[in-house]
Amino acid sequence: MNDLLIQDSTKTLFFFLAFLSILSALMVILSKNPVHSVLYLILTFFTLSGHYILLNAQFLAAVNIIVYAGAIMVLFLFVIMFLNMKDDNYKRNPALTKLAGAIVGGTLFVILLGAYLKSKVAGVDPNTFDSQTGMVENLGKVLFSTYILPFELAAILLLVAMIGAVMLGKREMGERHF
Repeated sequence: MNDLLIQDSTKTLFFFLAFLSILSALMVILSKNPVHSVLYLILTFFTLSGHYILLNAQFLAAVNIIVYAGAIMVLFLFVIMFLNMKDDNYKRNPALTKLAGAIVGGTLFVILLGAYLKSKVAGVDPNTFDSQTGMVENLGKVLFSTYILPFELAAILLLVAMIGAVMLGKREMGERHF
């Protein structure tokens, strides 16, 4: 009886986090203010961290909150404030934007529907279940053996982005005269 209650509460928490994730992700797209979009994106990262915790991947949840919700979002806010976008700097074409959004959304829907129809959900075998799957030791073994190339490519991409940000900042500072 107690196990059934735990399963029901976990399922309820999962659906609540899923609903909140989808809602906040939609608000990222639909929000007209870029700062509000970043705040909704932070909420999305927190709800995804809740999913990681439900999957027994506490390390990934902590890294997601520290790196993405912390550092990356501060960088996004800095870039938004740095660009100082105003409505008169660019022209909008709402009809073209809606058409492009409908095409991209429809294509994504068809791709996800196709992937869903071809996928099979495997049942959980309690005899072979490993509760240590998302822990740091196992994650490190997989990350530095199987996924070493994507790990190194992500590191190079971040390095290039950092060099680009420094170059943009230096060029902008060089144009200002105090």
